[in-house]
Amino acid sequence: MKIAVLRVLAPAAFCAAAFAQQWEVGAVGGASFLNTVPVSSSGGSARAGFAPGVAGGAYFGQNLYSNLSGAIRYDFFQSDLKLSSGGTSATFTGIAHAIHYDLIWHTRRSESATQFYVTVGGGMKLFQGLGSPEAYQPLMQFGYFTKTHAAEPMGTAAAGLTYRLGPRMFLRFEVRDFISPFPTAVLTPAPGAKYGSILNDLTPMVGISYAF
Repeated sequence: MKIAVLRVLAPAAFCAAAFAQQWEVGAVGGASFLNTVPVSSSGGSARAGFAPGVAGGAYFGQNLYSNLSGAIRYDFFQSDLKLSSGGTSATFTGIAHAIHYDLIWHTRRSESATQFYVTVGGGMKLFQGLGSPEAYQPLMQFGYFTKTHAAEPMGTAAAGLTYRLGPRMFLRFEVRDFISPFPTAVLTPAPGAKYGSILNDLTPMVGISYAF
């Protein structure tokens, strides 16, 4: 009789504990892959963008409903600015910061150790040029690297999964896209040059989180 009662109560207690975990904190890390935008001018054509780099972030979330959560998140990117045309390229040290709020639709944690999720969100992304400007820069007929910063509005979307490591610990895998206008204040078009407008930052990440 006792064994039968335990068999009934144990899953119920597990589900109750999973539902009681209303808050979650976590950290992620991975790589940053950005697209380039076309550059056109009377002097020819080029591509402007950022070199691949590393990315990391931290977030604090709340379980709002059984299948819906919300999270505020900060992400850091180390990605050098880049201009290229033909066989010539020029780079400039750069970093970026993003802060955003996400809405997260997910499967129920009480039903499986693996939880799938998708997110959409929005916020701001701050681009910073950290190199030393020079009087002459390669490919300066297309643009100029500047030691300054530019804040741009940003949208973000992601898909991923979490895997339960313990009662409160979860392993996370995700692929996220950060979408923003191209920061022309940091990589400034030369007179007469025209740049593409949309920048995508595709970031595969892995992380760990704690629910409480």
